Amino acid sequence: MKTVVLLYNTSCIYEIVILNYFLKYTGKEIVFVSCDGNSIIATEGYSINVSGQLWDINPEDVELLIVPGGDITEIDNSRVWDYLAGVQANQGLIAGICAGVDVLDHAGILEKINSTHSCDLDVVAADRVITARANGYVDFAIEVAKKMDLFEDEADLQETIAFWRNHQRME
Repeated sequence: MKTVVLLYNTSCIYEIVILNYFLKYTGKEIVFVSCDGNSIIATEGYSINVSGQLWDINPEDVELLIVPGGDITEIDNSRVWDYLAGVQANQGLIAGICAGVDVLDHAGILEKINSTHSCDLDVVAADRVITARANGYVDFAIEVAKKMDLFEDEADLQETIAFWRNHQRME
């Protein structure tokens, strides 16, 4: 099973860096894709090469799909929405942050569940969907990691929270 990160021009990379770190550190297979398979230029100015097109990966093989924020014009369309529905139908976890949540909403993924569009929270985990506002990027990473069962135990989770959310030094 794969973790798929859907990138597009203006993707906000800072919103997903911590989550990507957690995934990579725990050995998850991460595949960065775009709709056309071309490299993208992130909001922060990074040029990022992708492994291919979103459509190259069967939705049945997606364990987690991440949609970062940015100017979603390139990805807010029926083909992407159908792909998201395919991931959802196969019990994949879908995580959107900032404007990425809008794509999930337009795809119908947020119907009948709580999300940052229906709650005044920075991060909401409901069923197999996690949504976050841009400022919730640390809690977003932690919530997705919890859903993916990335923490060894409660002590590992608490150490992660202390370091990333509370900015405590680790000795």
